[in-house]
Amino acid sequence: MDPLIQKAIEARKKSYSPYSKFAVGAALETADGTVITGTNVEHVHHGMACCAERTALFTAVAQGHRKFKRLAVVADTQAPVTPCGICRQFLVEFNPHLEIIMANLTGQTETATLDQLLPKAFRP
Repeated sequence: MDPLIQKAIEARKKSYSPYSKFAVGAALETADGTVITGTNVEHVHHGMACCAERTALFTAVAQGHRKFKRLAVVADTQAPVTPCGICRQFLVEFNPHLEIIMANLTGQTETATLDQLLPKAFRP
């Protein structure tokens, strides 16, 4: 198993998802090989929740990282889970060609680039 997926699985265990019960983990690899993890954090007002992918991205940016190579995202789904549209739009700001590894807990994976998942993205 790709170590990035394993880190996403570990991050998923820290999810705060008391409302949806949908725990997600993400692991974001920076250009220098550092791995920053994130998990989803819910709130009673669902619009204020933050996805695992954005939690990892925000943490990485707060630590001074701006260049990213790969992102792994994992959830307990029948097929490999994909980042939501909001996360895709946030990530495209940093690397439209980011490799996205989508996985589930049974070991199924799919890989795509961010520009494949978000064609014709809105960009500055």
